[in-house]
Amino acid sequence: MNYVLLFYSNLIVSAILLGLILVIQFVHYKSFKFIDTDKFVDFHKFHTKNISFLVIPLMITEAVTSITICYFYFSLLSLTNLLLVALIWITTLLLQVPSHNKLSTGKSISEINKLLAGNMIRVYLWSFKVIVTTLIVL
Repeated sequence: MNYVLLFYSNLIVSAILLGLILVIQFVHYKSFKFIDTDKFVDFHKFHTKNISFLVIPLMITEAVTSITICYFYFSLLSLTNLLLVALIWITTLLLQVPSHNKLSTGKSISEINKLLAGNMIRVYLWSFKVIVTTLIVL
């Protein structure tokens, strides 16, 4: 197996996800507050459907490459890399998915604020993940 390609693939996918989550956090989710209440459910449905086509394959690729790295190149950094992926998935499932489920029924500023707060955790986790993966590559 070409480990260099594996390491760079993991880094590139993580960097893409970091860029995506930054745009979602600082532009897209904040725009939820400006959508008319009567159009919000349709807008939210559009958002979740279309962003999923980008995020899900990338997150799966990141998880698979992180597991593979940890299996074939076990170290503290590769374990940290994998644990960060696990924390991102856990945060997604425990914070983001429930908020999106609530927002799918109607606009709620308090729920949008929860979505933003929970997503900020993922911004930090992905930022740290990119740093750790860069250290693995180096």
